[in-house]
Amino acid sequence: MNVTVLKFGGSSFLHAKDYARVAAHIADRLAAGRNKIVAVVSAMSGTTGNLKAVMLDVNQQVSPSSLDAALATGEMLSTCLLEAAVSRIGIPVTSLNAYSLGIRSNSDFGRASIDSVDPKPTIAALREHDVVIAAGAQAIDQSGRLTMLGRNSSDLTAVVIASILGEHACEIYSDVPGVYTADPYLVSGAQLIPEIAHRTILQMSRHGAKVLHHRAVDYAEKHGVTIVCKSLTNDGAVTGTLVTGHGIPCSVTVAHDAPVLSCASLQERENLWALLARHEINAIRVEDSHGVGICIVSDIDFALRLVARTNIRSVPIGSRTAVTEIDSSVLRVHLHSDYERAISLARQIHERMYPAAASEPFGSRMDGQPSAYGSLLFRANNAPGNPL
Repeated sequence: MNVTVLKFGGSSFLHAKDYARVAAHIADRLAAGRNKIVAVVSAMSGTTGNLKAVMLDVNQQVSPSSLDAALATGEMLSTCLLEAAVSRIGIPVTSLNAYSLGIRSNSDFGRASIDSVDPKPTIAALREHDVVIAAGAQAIDQSGRLTMLGRNSSDLTAVVIASILGEHACEIYSDVPGVYTADPYLVSGAQLIPEIAHRTILQMSRHGAKVLHHRAVDYAEKHGVTIVCKSLTNDGAVTGTLVTGHGIPCSVTVAHDAPVLSCASLQERENLWALLARHEINAIRVEDSHGVGICIVSDIDFALRLVARTNIRSVPIGSRTAVTEIDSSVLRVHLHSDYERAISLARQIHERMYPAAASEPFGSRMDGQPSAYGSLLFRANNAPGNPL
């Protein structure tokens, strides 16, 4: 069975018509070849944040398992909406969520790790239907509880499905067509990278680049899956970057609101750094007027929850913006408390790397823009009309 695996991020679904637009693209892909399609979807943009806010409104100490179960409904809803859009145009379609996908994880709620994957449910669904819509970023632990694989981890679900089906590539659709030498919304002149090595984009992702989830890149490298980065425009799909075994461009990344924890002693800091490293969480050692501490750059929610469960003495003292310059010989991180100064530095570093780059702005930022349905679905933080 030949299968094409596509993943559509939250920025693909800002309006109701976007589900029809994605469904039409899926129909075009079916008509163009013999491959059946698995489409992995994220929650509508802004939905996960709204769900989390509602849960914390109800209980600031909500259990991690309950929070995961709530957050997963965002991807489930998006799955149902795309299934409805595909069904409307007469294509045999079904959907699978965590309970039926066959992905098993450990019980690290908030950023669970995959233990095993059973391809049989997906294969059975594909035998009966031309299209399978899969809810991204979620799994089931050994006790049957729903777990989330991490914030923005639908990329990982897509790569896993491609791997278990024996496919050597999966397509990731976002609001930009590929990986850039810097965030094109922040740095004018950022260059689209045609091909990049897994190891290089993994470094970029762990230091703030948002196009691909770092655990998806790691899984793709280990299982021989090529990631094809695309965007869906009014003129069709645009391919920008292939993530393969080649390509080591210079780049600069920006990680905003990276929390800083002040530690009681140098030994406490080293214990904390070792704990985060064991869980593959990117953190930077810092020393300033507050003493010694740690700045957490990746998997922030999970990292803070992990720290809270330990006896390591640490106190949150604010946040920084981490600007990281990466080339073949250097990985240098700059931490700034002033966001505008951090962005200015990122632009200076990029201009030094690419002095002849064009200076036209990329366009308006899509990242984090809420879906038009956000206010209809959820009202959080005691907003007027809050039904809670």
